[in-house]
Amino acid sequence: MKQKLIPLFSLSCLTVLNVHAQTATVDSALAGPIIDPYFDYLPKVDVIGVRPEFLPNTITTISEQQLQERHIPSVLPAVAEQTPGLFVTQRGSMGYGLSTGSAGGMNMRGLGSGTGQIMVLVDGHPQFMGLMGHPLADTYQGLNIESIQVLRGPASVLYGSNAMGGVINLVTNKEKEDGAHTLANIGYGNDNTLQSQLSVSNKQGKLSSSISGAYNRTDGHRDNMGFKQYAGYGQLGYQICNNWQVGADLNINKFNAETPGAVDALLEDAEQDITRGTTSAWIRNSYGNTKGSISAFYNWGKHVINDGYAIGKGTPKDYRYHSRDYMGGVSANQSIRKFQGKTTATLGFDYFHFGGTAWNEYVAGEEIGTTSALASKKEDEIAGYVNIEQYLFKYLDINGGIRYNHHWLVGDEWVPQVGLTSRIGGRRIQQTTIKATASKGFRNPTIKELYMFKPANAELEAERLWSYEFALAQDLIDNKLHYGINVYYIDGDNMITTQMTDGKPLNVNTGEIENKGIELEASYNICSSWSINANYSYLDMKNPVVAAPEQKLYVGGRFNKKKWLASAGLQYIGGLYTQVGEKPQQEDFVLANAQLQFSPLDWLGIWIKGENLFDQNYEINAGYPMPGANFMAGASIHF
Repeated sequence: MKQKLIPLFSLSCLTVLNVHAQTATVDSALAGPIIDPYFDYLPKVDVIGVRPEFLPNTITTISEQQLQERHIPSVLPAVAEQTPGLFVTQRGSMGYGLSTGSAGGMNMRGLGSGTGQIMVLVDGHPQFMGLMGHPLADTYQGLNIESIQVLRGPASVLYGSNAMGGVINLVTNKEKEDGAHTLANIGYGNDNTLQSQLSVSNKQGKLSSSISGAYNRTDGHRDNMGFKQYAGYGQLGYQICNNWQVGADLNINKFNAETPGAVDALLEDAEQDITRGTTSAWIRNSYGNTKGSISAFYNWGKHVINDGYAIGKGTPKDYRYHSRDYMGGVSANQSIRKFQGKTTATLGFDYFHFGGTAWNEYVAGEEIGTTSALASKKEDEIAGYVNIEQYLFKYLDINGGIRYNHHWLVGDEWVPQVGLTSRIGGRRIQQTTIKATASKGFRNPTIKELYMFKPANAELEAERLWSYEFALAQDLIDNKLHYGINVYYIDGDNMITTQMTDGKPLNVNTGEIENKGIELEASYNICSSWSINANYSYLDMKNPVVAAPEQKLYVGGRFNKKKWLASAGLQYIGGLYTQVGEKPQQEDFVLANAQLQFSPLDWLGIWIKGENLFDQNYEINAGYPMPGANFMAGASIHF
């Protein structure tokens, strides 16, 4: 009975509250503005870095202010709260870890988790582990992040493989005003947890620069669950002239994580030593009717992992897992507006090269000092795409795109997408927007699935799906009130699963998915001091997967006046599978968090925050209980 009442309760909350935590996310429901030839309409959202601005997809935007006010080193918890249909697994208050017992799996509309079906980008550049093909959650810090854009639903037309479930794009801050700016934040809380960050940015004429550093650590809420992290980021930009800009950046992230094991299978010596780096360089142009960019990027990683041993039942491992991986490429795109702004075409090109080497190195026993190779592979992809936005008449636009993707091993893939948009009641102040979209998504098998460990199968093909979506959004009361509704249906086959074949486990293309659901979000800016927000998602899966809750509800509010800033949020997770198969396990829980900040001086803020204020007992990963109520206090300085 309780489960049946939750959807009605959620809809009631959305109808009565029509809420939103900050004005910055008001543009999240149906991003992808169209240029009206009769109005000089300015886009609300710079969609997905420098990619096309004219997308039929639903996009949620999280602002820099929202991230900073949450006082969390990782951006993912804030992104998951504000995005209906998105869930990110956690195992503690800090640190996601890798290997057995890790978290940080991202699931959108029943796709993703650890499979690499969700693409994470930084300024439009793909970020994933070259061998395993999945994102690395501990590297997505709030260092110099201006905004985060979440594209819900397939984005394979623009980004190819790994974007079949959606995209999370981290947009870095570009200093726009002359002068130097400094931001420092430090906090300390339960379990000897420390988080700290320092960012300095400067702009003098045509030259801009920024540098950031962070140090985070915790003992964890369980034994053998320590986490320690160092991160640094630097960026340079130069405005050659009014129309051309060049820039480059570098990000280094190193962390050590311990894994305690499940409560009924405790581990000793399960540790990971991870170093990740990313760098990119770009040149961008912007003229009256055209703009675009060419960028080169390279990501790399070094992993040393000790999987540990069962306490009281095993002996220390005599080897350590090592891997080095890389992922680089070149991307170019150019958008051209023609025929009095009625047609916008974007042409793009991508080349990706990725791979790595993995081996076991023996540290004890008869084989001490020797190595055992696991894989040494590389792959290449090349792709071209075109996206066209056509203004038909006053209230109707059509968007269509197609991508040709060639993978050196898997072969060719054609990826189409089409969308129809109707805006009623004017464009300068949008009142009602209706969208219908059909899009294809795909994911090529990873090097791990093809070549590494026992289930590997070099004959695997790409996963494929089709997604159909209908969306409606309205802005009312002088844009103070906003709400959006999305209904979608996903039909996929050729999913990669592991099955017993001739008595042995083998990766095969036999899986199917049939997911459907509804997403709602609403916001209301009550006055200059008060705003409230909510989002809700319901997901029905024919074949359930872990980390994809059936229901997800978030309700939050914010107060800001003079020297005081306060915010709070309530999140309900229902029908979360922590284990599937013969003995499925599900979790239902309610989480509450709150933050309070007092600024006695213009440049100083003193804050305190609390998480899981109801002290709920719950698990997200089976066998890994989450922390109870926990608190942190700190100070932020900006000048």
